[in-house]
Amino acid sequence: MSESSQLVGRESNVVPGRFGEPMQVREAQWSRGGGNAQPNRPMLLCLHGWGSNEQDLADMMRYVAPYNDFVSLRAPLVLQEERGSIPGAYTWFHDCVPTGEDLDRDAFAAANAIDTWVSEHIPAERDVVPIGFSQGGMLAIHLLRVHPERYRASISLSGFLAPAQVPGTAPADDRLADLQIPTFFGYGQADTVIPAYEIHAMSAWLEEHTWLTEKSYRGLDHAVSLQEFNDLRQWLMLHNITSGML
Repeated sequence: MSESSQLVGRESNVVPGRFGEPMQVREAQWSRGGGNAQPNRPMLLCLHGWGSNEQDLADMMRYVAPYNDFVSLRAPLVLQEERGSIPGAYTWFHDCVPTGEDLDRDAFAAANAIDTWVSEHIPAERDVVPIGFSQGGMLAIHLLRVHPERYRASISLSGFLAPAQVPGTAPADDRLADLQIPTFFGYGQADTVIPAYEIHAMSAWLEEHTWLTEKSYRGLDHAVSLQEFNDLRQWLMLHNITSGML
């Protein structure tokens, strides 16, 4: 079996479709000025989680990076219920937290769709920094495993890691460590969605493959917090992605 033929897997019984089937990003919400208010600063690329939409991270961006442009993407897959689609509820994956080969395939398909959208809508000379929560946090890192040279840094909030069991789904892994791309990984110590062993696997992998800053938060579930935002603001300034003033 060829490598490309393994990229699409089994039928999902949660979200209609097959794990790993190609997808396309079609909807995005830009910050002021259509994303060109501060063209000399990196663009923040916002990636929401399960059952959310492109409006979810906008308020957070106004707090953690108020003087940077951002664009927030809507995941292409629509959550369903018995009577049809759920308004405003989208997903990047065919399950909330896929595992194993299902996750590999969906991670590659979604990251490839996002990377294609970036190449079509953001000038090549503009620095881009993905920031995502949960599924989006997973994809903020998987973009580095697909096309690391395009991204200045990456931020994963309560994200997780694809195991790369399926050949071709993390094609840049072998060159990523040499690039020393800054990453921020924040998570709650009381997360009830992502198992602790998955969080530790994510942390260990990032330590080996990126320039990692890791922050964990006591008592925090699968969510974000004001303390995490404050830490993230400091990290963004430290890496010259944002500044404290215009």
